Amino acid sequence: MLAIKLKRVGKKHQATFRMIVIEKRLKINGRFVEDLGWVNPHTDTFEIKKELAKKWISQGAQPTATVHNLLVRAGMTEEKKISVHKKSKKQEKTGEAKA
Repeated sequence: MLAIKLKRVGKKHQATFRMIVIEKRLKINGRFVEDLGWVNPHTDTFEIKKELAKKWISQGAQPTATVHNLLVRAGMTEEKKISVHKKSKKQEKTGEAKA
């Protein structure tokens, strides 16, 4: 199964990311299928090759939560953003107690 993930590139403390299509179980530094764009979190800018991204999603590639949120920001999907932050164990316990 293919996935659309972010691959970290750049110097120490100056990380930028490449958006790539890769087999879901392979290591991120291995060989990837295609490069879809880049993300710079320091300047909050990104560029996505929209036609290629739509092609891979239509062929069944699953974006990670962060990539999904970037696609929403780019206006490629009408879905809601996905919460990326993990819940603390305290919040999980209180949530179970309320339910």
